[in-house]
Amino acid sequence: MNRVLLTAEAVECKPIRYTPAGIPVLELTLVHESEQIEGGKPRRIELLVNAVAIGDLAGRLEREALGKPLRIEGFLAPTRKGSSRLRLHIQQAAILAREDAAEGGQGSSQM
Repeated sequence: MNRVLLTAEAVECKPIRYTPAGIPVLELTLVHESEQIEGGKPRRIELLVNAVAIGDLAGRLEREALGKPLRIEGFLAPTRKGSSRLRLHIQQAAILAREDAAEGGQGSSQM
């Protein structure tokens, strides 16, 4: 199974572009910070994730997501055929209230 569930904040959105078929595509950079338990010890996680949203979701994220905490669901895929670099393909996104983001993202408004 290839499924990602992540709370993150959009820190960069490139200008929306369109495929030859006219489908909107939005490339984003997400930042995630959390503390995870690994091997019985707490570990601080800070990372940047390259992501892409396609279709109607791209337009909604372009208008509303920058600088807001998000609950993201999607999958990982290579950036190009044969590449070892990965990108998160966003299938669903919801804007979280700041306090919900700190608690793991329960309260949200669906995009």
